[in-house]
Amino acid sequence: MSKLVIVESPAKAKTIKKYLGSGYEVVASMGHIRDLPEKRLSVDIKHGFKPKYDIIKGKEELAEELKKKASKSDQIFLATDPDREGEAISWHLAYLLDLPLDKKNRVTFNEITKTGVTNGMANPRCIDIDLVNAQQARRILDRLVGYKLSPFLAQKIRRGLSAGRVQSVALRIIVDREDEIRAFKPEEYWSIDAKLIPKGERRAFPASLYDNEDGTLRVKEKNSSIKIDVRSEQRANEILSELGNETFTVGKVKHGRRTRKPAPPFITSTLQQECSRKLGFQAKRTMRIAQELYEGVEIEGMGAVGLITYMRTDSLRLSDDALNGAREYILKRWGEKYLPAEPRRYKSRSNAQDGHEAIRPTMIELSPDKVKNSLTAEQFKLYKIIWERFIACQMSDCIQKTTSADIIAGKYIFKASGYMVDFDGFTVLYVEGKDTAEESEQQLPALKEGTELRVKALTPNQHFTQPPPRYTEASLIKALEEYGIGRPSTYAATISTITSREYVKRESKTLIPTELGEVSTKLMKERFPKIVNVRFTAQMESDLDTVEEGKCEWHELLENFYSDFDKTLKKAKEEMEGVKIELEQDKTDIVCEQCGRQMIVKFGRYGKFIACPGYPECKNIKKFVVKAGVPCPKCGGEVIVKKSKRGRVFYGCEKYPDCDFVSWYMPTTEKCPHCGEILYKKAGKKPKLFCQTDGCSFEKEYEEE
Repeated sequence: MSKLVIVESPAKAKTIKKYLGSGYEVVASMGHIRDLPEKRLSVDIKHGFKPKYDIIKGKEELAEELKKKASKSDQIFLATDPDREGEAISWHLAYLLDLPLDKKNRVTFNEITKTGVTNGMANPRCIDIDLVNAQQARRILDRLVGYKLSPFLAQKIRRGLSAGRVQSVALRIIVDREDEIRAFKPEEYWSIDAKLIPKGERRAFPASLYDNEDGTLRVKEKNSSIKIDVRSEQRANEILSELGNETFTVGKVKHGRRTRKPAPPFITSTLQQECSRKLGFQAKRTMRIAQELYEGVEIEGMGAVGLITYMRTDSLRLSDDALNGAREYILKRWGEKYLPAEPRRYKSRSNAQDGHEAIRPTMIELSPDKVKNSLTAEQFKLYKIIWERFIACQMSDCIQKTTSADIIAGKYIFKASGYMVDFDGFTVLYVEGKDTAEESEQQLPALKEGTELRVKALTPNQHFTQPPPRYTEASLIKALEEYGIGRPSTYAATISTITSREYVKRESKTLIPTELGEVSTKLMKERFPKIVNVRFTAQMESDLDTVEEGKCEWHELLENFYSDFDKTLKKAKEEMEGVKIELEQDKTDIVCEQCGRQMIVKFGRYGKFIACPGYPECKNIKKFVVKAGVPCPKCGGEVIVKKSKRGRVFYGCEKYPDCDFVSWYMPTTEKCPHCGEILYKKAGKKPKLFCQTDGCSFEKEYEEE
């Protein structure tokens, strides 16, 4: 018998084919085969929001090829990804190939290994129409918001703008944080820190002023155990003067023991957060690499192997086989001390769909070092972090011995604390990254009550209360997850959209709203408060989940949303008739040589250009260029920033083709001390200035201004 298996990608097809062997043909649909056409709304609002799907442009030949293969096959299996999107792709394929929906031809693989593929093929099911309807409802909902709101924003602010149900809320969260930062008023306070040496010791230990006899110095502030109410330099100096005559002695000493538990295995959001913190990967990049690891990589001596389980998941569930495999590895590699008495099982969030396991390696024995030579550098980094996090989550706690001591100086009390690791446990392998730096503790010397201390230093330090930090990709994803906005598969696309469309810019790792982002959000808050309301959007996600569970009819959900949305949009159009919002960032200092007006940045089908605001009386336009601010190394002209066909930034001379200077790296005005040629900037975790001259290897680190 001829059996046809359809998946999304060629890489996945290759890996699955290896396990199925002869008798099966495995082909790729290259993602969705049908979708809502881009050039029109494609939703019949008057007739129950009926979607009008078409074969995706450019896939007509592929569709015909799939039909031919299906007609020659005795059995067809739809093996797309095990989520809403994958279910919808299978549903579209079933429509294309005229497959009955009550036939058990849908198979899913949580992991693309021999076991995973064999189990999936042995348990075919019907297409889950509730999953499909949930995806359809989300797609149509986003299409209605995007295609109805985007023209309004483009008309009122700038051509080419887009609005999105999730992206608009994500942008609002970033803008609201920026407003908080601007409104924040820092308050001055002082700490008094001492370095003290016990008698008979050489090494000093730190302590900070914490309290006095009547407790008037203590102030309780979030995330800090040692804060004192010293609000001026004068008061700090008064305390220092008093302390100058006091003897410092050890007061009450407390010894304790604390345990640190390992972080749970990765879900989509935590994987994206950790890769942002530790690897500097953007969420989109993380998901692309994870998809490669899931679908299969050529491993030396093994062929194509799916190295991780499905990477779009919000579940912390782990299979018994995986737990047993991890425990066996830990016992063999580190011994009994590093193995808890029972496997660790983690509880998923209350709103988790729990459709798949947590993200984990499919084959425990394939440690990162064993597969390193078969992976690209970025694949290795991602696989290593997934593998280590999973193994560590099943290891013993880290045990720390803690010491805290009161240091008495007259009526003042200083506090000293520290710890030492008694047993490293899971930290021997992996420690979770943090969004913010934590105060470091160090080991204290042996302290006994009544011991007199010598003061090595007594220092007043000025501080100011700090505003909340700007969001990074990691902290924004964490916020979206906590608010219940979007789903694991949407975070990367959402962040990519708001940055690529210039609503937000990146500075180092932080996300900062542009003027365009702030103006757009202000307009949305004023005119479409529900669309950018965090609670409303989170409730919509919950409603989509009820569609997936078969508890809500998707047409009803769309009707409830659209009736109010349509009224709000019509009202906004009426009340803002003739209104055009001008952005400061679109103004230039270029004077139109034809009419004398100050030219502005405009946006057309092919991107930015400079135009006279007097159109149609004056039709003067110029090419838009971004100047690098440095002279051309060849001719002294202006270096401008360009983009290749694939979107990669490079640098060239504005006098091209008369001057052919071009470089992937930005030139500087600084000269090489070895050969006298100019130096170029190389970005990265440790930015460098380097010389490109043949035979010269000079380079040095530099700091961005």
